[in-house]
Amino acid sequence: MPKHLLLFVSLLGLAAPAFAVDPAIKKQLEKLDPSTRLEQSCDTEAMSRINQDSTGFKPDKVIAYTFKDPIAGDNSLQAPGAVFRSKGDWYHLSYTCITGPQHINVRQLDYQIGDKVPREKWDKYYLYD
Repeated sequence: MPKHLLLFVSLLGLAAPAFAVDPAIKKQLEKLDPSTRLEQSCDTEAMSRINQDSTGFKPDKVIAYTFKDPIAGDNSLQAPGAVFRSKGDWYHLSYTCITGPQHINVRQLDYQIGDKVPREKWDKYYLYD
């Protein structure tokens, strides 16, 4: 599969969890309220998938709500205005995530990486080094 900046990645597997959750992360996620758990599970999986799928990116942070509020469903999150940080720079990100009913196991994640966020806009959107 080619790996381009605007690559759209679709990962299917609705019947069972598609991605294993690290036990330490799972323990921390279980402490969160369900809506926060949904967002954090999806953010964590997006970061992991970008790291695994793309060349050149090493994400260490994903924020679902930077440019637009995410839209939560019962077991889903659409984050059209997300960002991620990689090697000290921020990049636009859009993702759709489906989890199991406990909002821990991600069953499907579709994402698209956008342009780099210019450093002069970081303050406006509360982005940081």
